[in-house]
Amino acid sequence: MHGSTTIIPADSRRSAKPSRLPTAFLSIYRWTARKLRERRNLNAVMELSDEQLKDIGLSRYQTESDVHVYCRD
Repeated sequence: MHGSTTIIPADSRRSAKPSRLPTAFLSIYRWTARKLRERRNLNAVMELSDEQLKDIGLSRYQTESDVHVYCRD
């Protein structure tokens, strides 16, 4: 026989090279979700009065500098 040709199904051609686009979207989604969560936590802590902060052992200065450490989840 002369040169034989192999027919490759269309599905296997698509899966040969994985797309990075879904991974990029997932990374952007996770980053955005994390930033929104941090912002919600910041707003929640900043709404507390000085007396409430004192009850949980914090000062206003600590909340302004370390608010990312505290989570409301």
